[in-house]
This record gives sequence, C-alpha cells and structure tokens, in this order.
Amino acid sequence: MDGFWIVLTGTLVASVSGVLGAFLLLRKMSMMGDAISHAVLPGIVIAYLIVGHRASFSLILGAILIGLLTTFMIENLSIKGKLQVDASIGISFTFLFSLGIILISKYANQIDIDTDCVLHGEIAFVPLDTIYWNNMNLGPRPIWILGGTAVLVASFIAIGFKGLYITTFNLDYAKSLGINVIFWHYALMALVSITTVVSFESVGAILVVAFLVIPPSTAYLFTDNFKYMLALTVVFGFLSALFGYSVSVWLNSSIAGSMSVVAGGFLVLGVLFSPKRGLVVRWMRSKRISPHQPAYRK
Repeated sequence: MDGFWIVLTGTLVASVSGVLGAFLLLRKMSMMGDAISHAVLPGIVIAYLIVGHRASFSLILGAILIGLLTTFMIENLSIKGKLQVDASIGISFTFLFSLGIILISKYANQIDIDTDCVLHGEIAFVPLDTIYWNNMNLGPRPIWILGGTAVLVASFIAIGFKGLYITTFNLDYAKSLGINVIFWHYALMALVSITTVVSFESVGAILVVAFLVIPPSTAYLFTDNFKYMLALTVVFGFLSALFGYSVSVWLNSSIAGSMSVVAGGFLVLGVLFSPKRGLVVRWMRSKRISPHQPAYRK
C-alpha cells in the first residue's frame, strides 16, 4: 500500500508540474520554472517567520509573491537592464535562493525547514503523514494537498485555455485581439509557484524541476498537437513515477532520484525513436533505398 501512495504522489506532481511545464516549454521559458522553483524558498521562510506556524495557505502565499517577484526581476533585468534572458534568470534565482538558504541557516533551530528537505525531499515518508477524521484514516496529507492543487490547475487551464493557448503561441496576435497578456503570464507564474511549494515537502525541488521540464519535453518529441502533448505529458509523468519507484526498490536507492532518471530515460528514447524527430528514425529515412527504376533501353 505504501508503494501505491508513493507512486500516486509522484504521478500527481509529475502531471501538475508537467502540464504547466508544457506551457513554459513552448514559451521558451523552461528555465523560468527552474528559477521559480528555487527562488520561492525565501518566500516560504519569510511567510513562516511572519505568521509563526506552517499553515499551508501562508506558505503558498509567500511562495506566490516571491515567484511573481522573480518573474518581475527577470523581465526587468532583461528588458530594462539589457541583459540576456539566461543571465537574468541566473542572477535572479541564485540571489533569491541564496537568500533563502541564509534565512534557513539563521533560523534552523527555530523552524522546521531545512535545505535537505527542500532540495531532495523524501517521498518515502508520504504514507506516514496521514489525516484522520473521526478515527477514520483518510490517507496521506500530501495526496489531498496535491490533489487539490491538481484540481485548481486543471480548472484554471480548462477555463482559461484559450487565453493561455493564444498567448503561448502568438503573443502579437493575442495583443491585437485585446487579450491581457500580462494577466495570463503572471497567472501562469503564480500556478507554477503554487505547484512548486506544495510539492517541496513531499518530493523536493529537484524532482519538481525534473517533472517541470522532462515529461513535456518528451511529449513534444512525439506530437505537434498541443492537446495531445498535454495528455502525453501526463502519461510520461505517470510512467516515470511508476517505473522510477520500481527502480528505487530494485536498487535500494533514492526514490526521487530514480524517478528523475527514469524520466530522463524516456526523453532519451524520444530523442532516438520518436516518429517525427527521432535521430534513429531520421537516419533510417535518409538511408531508405528508393524504388527500383527500370534500366534504360534503346
């Protein structure tokens, strides 16, 4: 039963992170997800220091604010500061993440947050953190939190799909239609921040970043249809969680690390064998013998 809860947790994180990561990937902002996933750390700590307890809403609010601040910093450094986008991302997230590490180190004896938890997480402990109601075991708390996040993200995407879709593929066209591109941009970043912080405690930042980037990148190799890409992202996320857990049991190794490696394995298979973009498939097509032409006769 423990394995079921662990795989379900990994699947929820992979699905929610991957679907949001698909939008970031097509916006050429995949590293923005990495930046936000690290930069929200000081927001978590500051929120705790202000309210004095680990209420999920307070931590999420702090993470959202810092996530939006990260986006604002990156855009201003790249647009007004005339820096390249990759440099702006590197400066912003390393500064904020380092600030978070300093805050954790400073208050390590007072708050129940540590760098190992944030960076690596421990998904194996998910089945132990259960919720009871009238002496009835309702299952692990992270499942309920991640499930609620999945419903939130799915509902927002379903309702605002048109706005997200148009602003992702054709920003100028969206502006000409009068669509508020700033709203959709920051709404997406807020969802990435929420997903990141609710996943920290269970799986850690490393697995969140892996699921933000790898499953949607793998799905991108197999289809040009965006809706199919979102569906394939969820499928690859589930397979990464399932086989990653199996590999970790087999090797007696880190579960989060195994899930990340398996996700990377699917990406490698996609790079080699995807029907349209696979290296092996393209090589075979280039070597395909043309139909036999009859010999010329006088």
